[in-house]
Amino acid sequence: MEFLEIVIAFVLSFELLHIAAGSLVGFVIGLTGVGGGSLMTPILVLGFGIAPAIAVGTDLLYAALTKCSGVFFHHRNKTVDWRIVGLLGAGSVPSSLITVALLEQIKAAGFNSDRLMMLTLSVMLVLTSIIILIKGRLVSYMSHHHGDSALLALLKSFRPHITVLSGVALGILVTISSVGAGAIGSAILFLLYPHKKPISIVGTDIAHAVPLTAIAGMGHVHFGSVDYDLLFGLLAGGIPAIYLGSLIGRYIPDRWLRMGIAILLFAMGVKLAL
Repeated sequence: MEFLEIVIAFVLSFELLHIAAGSLVGFVIGLTGVGGGSLMTPILVLGFGIAPAIAVGTDLLYAALTKCSGVFFHHRNKTVDWRIVGLLGAGSVPSSLITVALLEQIKAAGFNSDRLMMLTLSVMLVLTSIIILIKGRLVSYMSHHHGDSALLALLKSFRPHITVLSGVALGILVTISSVGAGAIGSAILFLLYPHKKPISIVGTDIAHAVPLTAIAGMGHVHFGSVDYDLLFGLLAGGIPAIYLGSLIGRYIPDRWLRMGIAILLFAMGVKLAL
């Protein structure tokens, strides 16, 4: 009983609004498999009135913490290509640190970085919605035609270099918007490494996303754009809701789920741009 009372007191110490936000996003993540970055930040900004900088910084740490168990699972099942993770990280880690430094300089100069974050987030949400819709066809095409295309042959020749450059782009975009490490990162890997099994692409993408979101999140900690009460409230509500969503999601056709979430992300992206 004492342990249960401690748990209840711990949960009630956070604002119910934060727990509700975490539960909503966690449920949708479990239901659809779409990453939290694409959902958490726009919902916090549009639905709960959280400042963009706080939403991005807090969401980055939320993503890093919630994806850690996924890395352990995929590593244990040998579905992580650590060489690819290293190539992506060679680009994303430095670019994330540089982006954090530039954001800090913008803030010190008195400029409002919220508009930059809102515009970047808007573009990333629209792009993510498109990728969600075409990802299945992209995977199918790449698996059947990766050996008979001049463009794909060119990609193969410069694959390591393109992987590093992709990491650079992800480092910048994820640090500014918290979106991209999941859906866009995996789409890039499917394009560059069509011979790999989908589960290995997912595992590799998650293994890269954890250090990227952690480093970007710590950068936001450095200049004070992380709300810890919000973070722990999101975790308290989100983790159980992910499990619940995954149970219910088994009974809903995947096609309709992805169509619905793509429309939602596109609508939120357009709303943020206005």
